[in-house]
Amino acid sequence: MNRILVVEGDAEHRRQLCRFLIDGGFGVVEATSFDTVAAASLSEADAVVAGTATSLGPEPEAIGRAAEVPVVVVAGDATIAGAVASIRAGATDYIPRPYAADALLAAVYAALKSHPRARRKPARTIAKSVAGATTPEMIGTSEAMREVFDRIGKVAPTDSTVLIHGESGTGKELVARALHSLSTRREAAMVSLNCAAIPDALIEPELFGHAPGALASDGTGRGGLIEAADGGTLFLDEIGELPRDAQARLLRVLQDGELRRLGGTSTRLVDVRLIAATHRDLEALTREGGFREDLYYRLDVVSLRLPPLRDRGDDVTLLAQAALASASRRMNKPELVLSDAADHAIRRYRWPGNVRELENAIERAVILCDGSVIEAELLAIDAAEDLGAGAEAANGADSLTDYFMRFVLENQDHFTETELAHRLGISRKSLWERRQRLNIPRRRTRKRGPRPR
Repeated sequence: MNRILVVEGDAEHRRQLCRFLIDGGFGVVEATSFDTVAAASLSEADAVVAGTATSLGPEPEAIGRAAEVPVVVVAGDATIAGAVASIRAGATDYIPRPYAADALLAAVYAALKSHPRARRKPARTIAKSVAGATTPEMIGTSEAMREVFDRIGKVAPTDSTVLIHGESGTGKELVARALHSLSTRREAAMVSLNCAAIPDALIEPELFGHAPGALASDGTGRGGLIEAADGGTLFLDEIGELPRDAQARLLRVLQDGELRRLGGTSTRLVDVRLIAATHRDLEALTREGGFREDLYYRLDVVSLRLPPLRDRGDDVTLLAQAALASASRRMNKPELVLSDAADHAIRRYRWPGNVRELENAIERAVILCDGSVIEAELLAIDAAEDLGAGAEAANGADSLTDYFMRFVLENQDHFTETELAHRLGISRKSLWERRQRLNIPRRRTRKRGPRPR
């Protein structure tokens, strides 16, 4: 874990800096000024985050004391002169107050990445909370996750398209945010769209926008998400669910950088970096004709595969502890600990929902816990059996899961996703999430809404 020395004279500001950094997965050492920091403590730090009022002497002199350690300056009264003086004195970045957690963490990650000394000890988390996230998916010291971190560090500064593979709940969106936050586009927007959560007939106007009169429901026309991401990053989650017509339009944007709104006659140039994610085997889907081959090869410039939680060894303990700390803090129960039995159950369970399921189980246990120790039963998991449709079917019971699977499989060729969800009494998003959990791929139905002209 990288260690960050926080040097800030104001106690409240120092607490805020430390909280952001700890939530970001860093170890933190505090000091009120550079004059109180021992040389040994400074030499052991991987980076310094310093407020402008930390030194008894001039700020450039204080920055100079950090020697080879990269320094990020957080300025209370930011000025151009102060920024120039800080950078000339050796600071790697200069952040004015008020600042967001993502700005601070992005600056620290950039400092660590650019400094050879700091790269000795890669952070155990990459951009977990760079975008203000509170979930602990990106924590990990397993070999599989170290490879992921290394790949993120290599590809993030480029403009290459990235295809993220991984089961539901493994943190694909967090990886996308890390890639954006560590890129040269981090000052621009990152725009996200879950392709599985929007009806087919609405995806194209949502992505590409539409001209006035192209949609009966909107006669004014508006830009789409690709235009909103111009200069930044577009993240398309579950891209395997993108309709083929939209695939063709997306391919043109990637090939030529040209965008034409639905119903429009003119094109405009856009500069967008695409990051896509899927839990499906896109290569197999391409062979079966469900995905355009030319688009697949355009997407698969750099592949990044996230391991499921069951393949991450001791990471599950780190993740559970991080989730417990986060949930306890949010619910004002800071003294909670896991019992040995709960820890054992967490290690034995296969977590088919991956980190998202683990986080939900921990949060549920924190809510229900009356004492200071979380026992195994509060987690509501059965580590003795492999959960899922197969286990339920083995019990011979006509469970709700059995009914859901049977109803979807029997009716998905006749109803749209919206109709299926309505008849099941659940939301469209819930239908999609259950499909992922039970491994029931969505089939494209022939029933679609009217296509915009």
